Amino acid sequence: MFDDIEFLNPEFLYLLFAIPIMMAWQFFRNKKRNAPILWSSGYLIEKKWNWKVILKHVLWFTRCIAMSALIIGLARPQTTEVSTETLSREGIDIVIAMDVSTSMLAEDFKPNRLQAAKQVAHDFISGRPSDRFGLVVYAGESFTQCPLTTDHTVVKNLLKDVKDGLIEDGTAIGMGLATSVSRLKDSMAESKVIILLTDGENNSGFIDPMTAVELAEEYAVKVYTVGVGSYGTAPYPTKDIWGRSTYANVQVKIDEELLIDIAEATGGMYFRANNKDKLAQIYEQIETLEKTEIEELKYYNYQEKFSIFALIALLLLFFEFVLQYTLLKSIA
Repeated sequence: MFDDIEFLNPEFLYLLFAIPIMMAWQFFRNKKRNAPILWSSGYLIEKKWNWKVILKHVLWFTRCIAMSALIIGLARPQTTEVSTETLSREGIDIVIAMDVSTSMLAEDFKPNRLQAAKQVAHDFISGRPSDRFGLVVYAGESFTQCPLTTDHTVVKNLLKDVKDGLIEDGTAIGMGLATSVSRLKDSMAESKVIILLTDGENNSGFIDPMTAVELAEEYAVKVYTVGVGSYGTAPYPTKDIWGRSTYANVQVKIDEELLIDIAEATGGMYFRANNKDKLAQIYEQIETLEKTEIEELKYYNYQEKFSIFALIALLLLFFEFVLQYTLLKSIA
């Protein structure tokens, strides 16, 4: 009940030092008053400590406890509950453009590149509650999987539905970038960001990547590009001539020069992820670079506890008063 209690007027607590002084004074006062008396026979004093005498001394301690409770009440004990409310927030609009070409099924990432990219993107979205997110997928063409929204549950559910084979195969980086820019061009956010992931070279689509870059520059969109894939070769699931599942080592070809040009032209950065852990680190670095400003208003709810101590003191004093003028009335 009394956890985390603070005192508004703690200086009154110094009065508690007076309680043991009063108890000591009462003890010596009673000792002085009880002077030795000569008795002709011991039977006259054998019942001196009867229950009324004991009860009178107990009442003195009760009075001390009541006074202690009153002093604590004067010190204004209270507990504080802090509630936080967002006063205003300056979020960032972010579109994740994800390559869903069949090469994203390569298993140099576990379980594969596409699933690893989805898992890391899911965690990234969860860690930025103040931002709006959109989702664009592309292969030989592109489409918007999810428009910009603050409903992160919707974004993450649609992210789960992303898979290969949804659209024509290929790697149309220009198309994926242009579609992402179109989702951000009407945004009123001060910061507009695209995170573009790919594991290949631009080989499809009717929009040149650098043309899409010009669109991004026009609408002040910053692009972070991420090359996804190990160095050298990667195991790619396939079937042999008898239709059995097997793996083939395919060469990893990422147009890093193009991705660097896209990032530098728009004020972003290029990253290379050769495993899932590295991809997660890249998202953490982007999160650090793209900070969201949040202003919060804190409310302090103070609950006074002095009434509890005042009630204890009142009950004890009432108990003393009743006994003093009933059972103990004959005791001087």
